[in-house]
Amino acid sequence: MPPARWRTLTLTLLQVLAVAAAYYVGGRIGLVQRVVVDGAMVTPLWPPTGIALACLLWLGPKVSSGIALGTYLAIERISSFDLPDLGIVAGNTLAPLCAYLMLRRVDFHLELDRLRDGLALVFLGGLLPMLISATAGTATLVLTGDLTVPAALPVWAAWWAGDAMGVLVVTPLLLVLRRARMPDDPVRVGEAMALGVVTVVVTLVATRSSLSLLFFVFPLLIWAAVRFQLAGSAPCTLFVSVMTISAAIDRAGPFADRTLLEIMVNLQALNGAAALTGLLLAALVTEQNDIRERIELACEELAEVVERLGPRKPAD
Repeated sequence: MPPARWRTLTLTLLQVLAVAAAYYVGGRIGLVQRVVVDGAMVTPLWPPTGIALACLLWLGPKVSSGIALGTYLAIERISSFDLPDLGIVAGNTLAPLCAYLMLRRVDFHLELDRLRDGLALVFLGGLLPMLISATAGTATLVLTGDLTVPAALPVWAAWWAGDAMGVLVVTPLLLVLRRARMPDDPVRVGEAMALGVVTVVVTLVATRSSLSLLFFVFPLLIWAAVRFQLAGSAPCTLFVSVMTISAAIDRAGPFADRTLLEIMVNLQALNGAAALTGLLLAALVTEQNDIRERIELACEELAEVVERLGPRKPAD
């Protein structure tokens, strides 16, 4: 085999192993905030789906085997792997792969610099393809007897919401981290630091207070999206989501004295609204800024053309 071929195969293998490791680590992190719904373990936010989709967008479908390997390792962490669990592996692999194919089909930009890119990530990257993983996983649990049929629907809904939230929260953050840069303007740096401090304080108060102040996080997401676009809204959304899930699991603040169903509904409603607000507003502002810059550039070029074509003063 030619040396170039060996290098290609070695690089692909390393990429597959890296994706599997990232998926497994993301699964370990996600399992820290797990809940039990009708005897089945689910997570309100499953980071591996967002990691898997980001890796596919960066490296292509050749690393899909790494997603399957990472799913296997994550299942082994929870319980012993049995042959029927291949249904979960297949679902968790096909869901982000289908998301990748649909996003490529609509010319998705990794920069998320258009509103259509934000909408595509929401529907074609998160909500629709994650039906595959939720359905495959729930069906596997029912067929193996680990889950009863009456309990399948709430588990399926929680599974789907957790996988979708992984895409809406984690994928944008990973995409923007690859090209994020600190602002050169000291004023902008100070504003970014102020945004971070205020986000931490307000989110802690909103998620732990019994006064139901969760809506306080939305002005922060708007501030982050308008002023810093995705580089600001993505980490703020992740922090808000993690702290809200933590409060829900602890049954603290607005989640105290609530049933599990009420907690899951309120939790996913807030996480979904926060993710959509930050993602779509950041994409819209970025698109408008790009349009303004192109218009300004066109005006400058037009002014130069007019100046060259205009009448010249005769020399003295």
